[in-house]
Amino acid sequence: MGLVTGLLTLPLAPARGLVWVLDQVVAEAEAELYDPRRIRRELAEASEALDRGELDEEQYELIEQELLERLGGN
Repeated sequence: MGLVTGLLTLPLAPARGLVWVLDQVVAEAEAELYDPRRIRRELAEASEALDRGELDEEQYELIEQELLERLGGN
């Protein structure tokens, strides 16, 4: 990038910085969403909730299906 181009695009620097930050936040959120340890923990919590009667079988199966899809979607 030349000096003139750098000076002309300087006002856009905050916007580029914001885009970079948002990209980092999205990447971290996706990494956390698809973390196998987190998915297994959520599955165990759902199973415990089913055992305690907080979930019925249908609700549990929906949660289980969504979690297994996330686990396989890595």
